Amino acid sequence: MSKVWFVTGSSRGLGRNFVEAALSRGDKVAATARNAASLDELVAAYGEAVLPLELDVTDRAAVFESVQRAGQHFGRLDVVVNNAGYAQVGAIEELTEQQLRDQLETNVFGAVWVIQAALPRLREQGAGHVIQLSSAAGLMAFALSGAYSASKWALEALNESLAQEVAGFGIKVTVIEPGGFATRSGKNPDPLDNGHMAEADPIYDGLRRRLAGFAGKQPAGDPAAAAQALLKIVDSDDPPLRVLFGQGFYPMLQQVYADRLKTWADWQDLSAEAHGNLDQEDR
Repeated sequence: MSKVWFVTGSSRGLGRNFVEAALSRGDKVAATARNAASLDELVAAYGEAVLPLELDVTDRAAVFESVQRAGQHFGRLDVVVNNAGYAQVGAIEELTEQQLRDQLETNVFGAVWVIQAALPRLREQGAGHVIQLSSAAGLMAFALSGAYSASKWALEALNESLAQEVAGFGIKVTVIEPGGFATRSGKNPDPLDNGHMAEADPIYDGLRRRLAGFAGKQPAGDPAAAAQALLKIVDSDDPPLRVLFGQGFYPMLQQVYADRLKTWADWQDLSAEAHGNLDQEDR
């Protein structure tokens, strides 16, 4: 049975590959983008199987209207993919208030609006699958990515809560955590050259050079392969809550989590001290 998808951020990158993979196997897709003209090729290739929708996910009313249109147009929604987002780059000291607010408005609030708009229909159906695009940066933070990581860490928590809240309604939740993928001209995207840069303070130039060298050494994933992997997840009867997409970050994550556990263990005495020893009368 074919599925009906609602995908944000469908104009390019992983989102575009997800849409094309779904359509190519006979599914139907409500594809959204800030500029609907970027979806013209999809309409030309797949006709009525794709519903193009112009959408800025920071506009809550527009999100609700688009989700409603998609549900009415296709009669149901099976897979809701929260993909729209971007990475704000800059040291914490370099970020402006507006840059931080814009990052959270798009990456966090936009995702929440889509979830809130879709849940009533999914709940009424008694089925559905919410796919949230996070990042390896949603599990460990890097220098110069504080705003981006903050948004992705927030999404990790939101969707973990969501999964527990909606499981009883037959709704599944999966958080996809990609590493670097070749989404621009076949190259591994450089996180320090993405169009969303805080004004650089020279004091951090050395750090920027070191991180640029690290980014260039990471293996670039194939977006088409990621799309095929996503199809397996949405077709699974028991999909994971979290799954990494791509190679390169898993060994780093193993070390990060091992270090966290060791730090908590090393400081258990202080943790107990902080707890105190109030007797029942003091409570």
